[in-house]
Amino acid sequence: QVQLVESGGGLVQPGGSLRLSCAASGTISRVSAMAWYRQAPGKQREFVAVISSGDSTNYAESVKGRFTISRDNAENTMYLQMNSLKPEDTAVYYCNAVVRSNNGYDYTYWGQGTRVTVSS
Repeated sequence: QVQLVESGGGLVQPGGSLRLSCAASGTISRVSAMAWYRQAPGKQREFVAVISSGDSTNYAESVKGRFTISRDNAENTMYLQMNSLKPEDTAVYYCNAVVRSNNGYDYTYWGQGTRVTVSS
């Protein structure tokens, strides 16, 4: 079994910064792509950013230039540095990871989410 645990959410003023973390633990052979999604109140979950095991990245247009995704493969941990935050960034942020288990199969996991509120 694999667990993804997010941390780093909170309340921040517009223009501020936060850094989210997602740590993967459990029976892991290799962590492939890792991604962040978010779900604002009353809206569907949406893609934010993704990073491959080789550190290739892709971002949603709404966060390009403001958010930076990174990872530490040795620690199976992913980060999301969020700068110049806007009220529309308010959401629950979810970690997503594709994990290769010891049986050779890939499984997709989700974290429980961490809430980010951008408000003055």
